[in-house]
Amino acid sequence: MPDCEALAYRVQKHAARRLHYDFRLELGGVLKSWAITRGPSLVAGERRLAVAVEDHGLDYADYEGVIAPGHYGAGIVLLWDRGSWEPDGDPVSALVSGSLAFTLRGEKLTGRWRLMRMKPRPGEKRESWLLVKSHDEAARDAGAPDILTEQPRSVLTGRTLEDIAATAA
Repeated sequence: MPDCEALAYRVQKHAARRLHYDFRLELGGVLKSWAITRGPSLVAGERRLAVAVEDHGLDYADYEGVIAPGHYGAGIVLLWDRGSWEPDGDPVSALVSGSLAFTLRGEKLTGRWRLMRMKPRPGEKRESWLLVKSHDEAARDAGAPDILTEQPRSVLTGRTLEDIAATAA
């Protein structure tokens, strides 16, 4: 993998049928994507369910706005975090094996992280993973303020979900 090109990392806060955060890592010319209902956590060791969803094109990386009803992902999208990421080793092999360790260099999320695939349950249609913050200098203690509450605004425009919704009305 070339060291000269940074791989894109994004988190989009998405008020669709349910509020969730779309966690995206550039790999192989697309954004590999996971929906995280409770959003990412900076608390070291805290596990957040991350359900694999369809890959998105790189042109979607900085999207912010309202997806019209009747379209895939209909709802309000806010660019909550952006930056780059660096995998530990070969990311394709790591995803196949079910354990991807990486470093984020985002505006809100930084440091070391891991995505771990869970054993499939009967009837599950999508792969379930866990997103876990590693114990490092960027990690917070369990009683610390939640980054999602502390920094709810867009890194692109400074708007809130409500601000974005108001522009579509």
